[in-house]
Amino acid sequence: MRPNKIREIWQAGGAVVNGWLAIPNSFSAETMAHQGWDSLTIDLQHGVVDYQAMVTMLQAISTTATVPVVRVPWLEPGILMKTLDAGAYGVICPMVNTKEDAQKLVAYTHYAPKGTRSFGPVRALLYGGADYPKHANDTIVTFAMIETAAALDNLDDILSVEGLDAIYIGPSDLSLALGCNPTFDDLDPKAAEAVDHILARAKAHGVVAGIHNGTPESAQKRIAKGFQFVTISSDARLMAAGAQQVISKMRATQPQASGGY
Repeated sequence: MRPNKIREIWQAGGAVVNGWLAIPNSFSAETMAHQGWDSLTIDLQHGVVDYQAMVTMLQAISTTATVPVVRVPWLEPGILMKTLDAGAYGVICPMVNTKEDAQKLVAYTHYAPKGTRSFGPVRALLYGGADYPKHANDTIVTFAMIETAAALDNLDDILSVEGLDAIYIGPSDLSLALGCNPTFDDLDPKAAEAVDHILARAKAHGVVAGIHNGTPESAQKRIAKGFQFVTISSDARLMAAGAQQVISKMRATQPQASGGY
């Protein structure tokens, strides 16, 4: 089976630099994949991507060594299993709030006897290889999102679930849950303390911690703290930021009150 570069980086003690795909287009996904990201996550929760678009984006990412990951919309067995069958090598599941939620996530993403994943790796065989069924349980990476007050209360129980590889912090949702400003980087003190607490408990349980970031500088600081999976911005945000820089430079040299040149 094709090895999972995410696991290889973690085993070497490194951090995975992850990109984020919210645009439902195979060409933009292919372009992002060729830029050198360790992994790319297709966002089915808050991106504007449906299942069919996701499949074409997975195919586009497959033109590179970048690892394909998918954030599913919710903890629901059907979409988790179809996502893995389509060739995702990692899944990020939102709103995992209890030990029972984490146990369900592990079960839905693993074949028996470890779990209850239904057999039908229709595209995963093409991407992973003919021996995919034999090695999938040990190759696929499963992330539980920690982003609510309930998840914080049940954190140690969630982290104790066997087969859960990693947790992923959504700083904005976590901040909202704690009555703070929703943001990626400059968190309010209460939210920042919660992030540090989650990281410390994950380390104690031997579970990898990941987090979303707005900038490379923030991602680097969090790697220094011990995060081993850092997402930076998204394709839509990067495109908008790049376009804004171009327009700002043009306006600065040739200002027009009503636009145009």
